[in-house]
Amino acid sequence: MNEFTQVQDLVTFAWWIALDVAVLLYVVLDGADLGAGIFSLFVRAEHERGAIMSAMAGTWDANETWLVVAGGVLFGTFPLVYGSAFSYLMIPLMIALWGMITRAVALEFRHLAAARWQRFSDYAFGVSSLIVAFFGGLAVGAVLNGFPITHDPNAPGAYVGGALRCFTPFSIWTGVAAVIATTLSGVLFVRARFEKDEPIRQQAARWTSTAFWLALAVVAITVGLSAILFPWARGKWLGPHMWMWIVVLLVVVFAAWRMRLAARQDRDIAAILWLNIGIAVMALSMMATIYPWLIPNTWTIYDGASPAVSLFTFTLAMGGFIPVMLAYNAYQIWVFRARISALAAYH
Repeated sequence: MNEFTQVQDLVTFAWWIALDVAVLLYVVLDGADLGAGIFSLFVRAEHERGAIMSAMAGTWDANETWLVVAGGVLFGTFPLVYGSAFSYLMIPLMIALWGMITRAVALEFRHLAAARWQRFSDYAFGVSSLIVAFFGGLAVGAVLNGFPITHDPNAPGAYVGGALRCFTPFSIWTGVAAVIATTLSGVLFVRARFEKDEPIRQQAARWTSTAFWLALAVVAITVGLSAILFPWARGKWLGPHMWMWIVVLLVVVFAAWRMRLAARQDRDIAAILWLNIGIAVMALSMMATIYPWLIPNTWTIYDGASPAVSLFTFTLAMGGFIPVMLAYNAYQIWVFRARISALAAYH
């Protein structure tokens, strides 16, 4: 481990927080877009599928930018982790990237296609949304599993293992869980973006209850599996500060109950906000559980950080970028806040 000064420790910790916030914002914002894409696979009317694309047309690219921000922060401040983790996650990230490209092409060029190819674009958009959600969730599960690296004192740690090591029963399960969770977020997004008398919004409302209970179940199962499989999680959750984790659990349950109540009362924005509060609380609790690890049992945030000069240079060059992104994203969401009808098919 490098001999970090107190200031270097603080800067490293701050960039770890920034990395997690960028990932969280991607999950919250683009997760709704992915879920709406998955939902579109079950929408029969062509103009309604086009309207779903229209509903996210003004914000989807900025939402996905948070993933780019997270990758940039990881590369700039934790380059050793970036190199080894991307080798470990090569296959799921490659497939997820293919899905993102396919989504973008299908969304942006649908209006230029002939009628039969528009249908193809619609299903390409939905399937690629499903693929991104699944393989993104799988990557998260694989990261929680950790991975082996070399321990040569004269060379940076490099991933040692096969290309398929990231595929485990737990990581596959987290992929399935991500699909279910994004679907819930997606149907809430559709409800919030369409006029209340639109058939597509009514279809999304019918989906909400089932998606809610499925999401609640997969969260409970994932937490249970994590406690069984990972000693670093079990040690904190069942340790001397167990009462704190019980409080966290109660807060998540309260947020889920408020989300369900708001959805039943047709308060769509409130339902989305309560869902995102629940996600944020779970994300923060997972950060507290993992700390000081960046990759459990593989890299701590201090072992994987850049040397001091690179760290401070990156901070000076990029430190002001995140507030700008936050302001830009908030402005886009505000501009495109109005409800639309199914006649507003993209282009």
